[in-house]
Amino acid sequence: MFEKAVGLKKKIRDGKQVLGAQVQPTATREELEKVMEIDDYDFLLIDAQHTPYEEQQIADFCQTAEAMDLFVQLRIKHTRLAFLSGNYLDLGPCGVEIPQVELDSTVEEALHGFYFPPEAGRSFGGRYRRAPGGKTPVEYAAWWNTYGVLWMQVESVQASTHCRQLAKSGVDCLSFGPIDLTFNLQSHPTHPYKTVDDCVQGVCDALSDLPTQVCFRNYDKAKRKLYADMGVTVFVEIPGYSA
Repeated sequence: MFEKAVGLKKKIRDGKQVLGAQVQPTATREELEKVMEIDDYDFLLIDAQHTPYEEQQIADFCQTAEAMDLFVQLRIKHTRLAFLSGNYLDLGPCGVEIPQVELDSTVEEALHGFYFPPEAGRSFGGRYRRAPGGKTPVEYAAWWNTYGVLWMQVESVQASTHCRQLAKSGVDCLSFGPIDLTFNLQSHPTHPYKTVDDCVQGVCDALSDLPTQVCFRNYDKAKRKLYADMGVTVFVEIPGYSA
């Protein structure tokens, strides 16, 4: 179940290096064109967790991105809204990221809303959803299940050590939230993992035999090789950022 893949999803699951640009959901087409001139980005990431947004704004952004043939990953507002993954996707993103994941039940709720039957339980509909033309509902559902990209975000030592259980079939990537993870590490001074990099290396090692890959917000491309050497294959950078 969930193992067939196309496009970006296949590239991620094949362990090829994938690069994303974090941008504001208010970005215009002209601004996005400038972003895409900076590097060979595979996707755009927009953040609803820490950024003010309206649903129409997200839908309009995704329509602009679709017209440019750009893949959009959306970090949703809160962990406990994982069950709304399908509703977020109806706004037009190509994938979602669930923040601060620690529980198997969160992953299961996200999977249920993310994939269509027969794999899971996403409801069909929404005129803003990413939609290649000429497909019946059944054909669209089959296409989406090989296209959409689902991330779970690791932001604690608990999640880091529980990562294989979070990497359920259908989860394409475990992504790191380094700042919240740093806070969490301070609360666990006796844990074997002492640093964010310890956690990243541990998760990369633990998932090495699984199709689920690891994403890191390195932000600055100068740090890309450091994490690639650990086993990270998916990177999120801020265009033009330099530490």
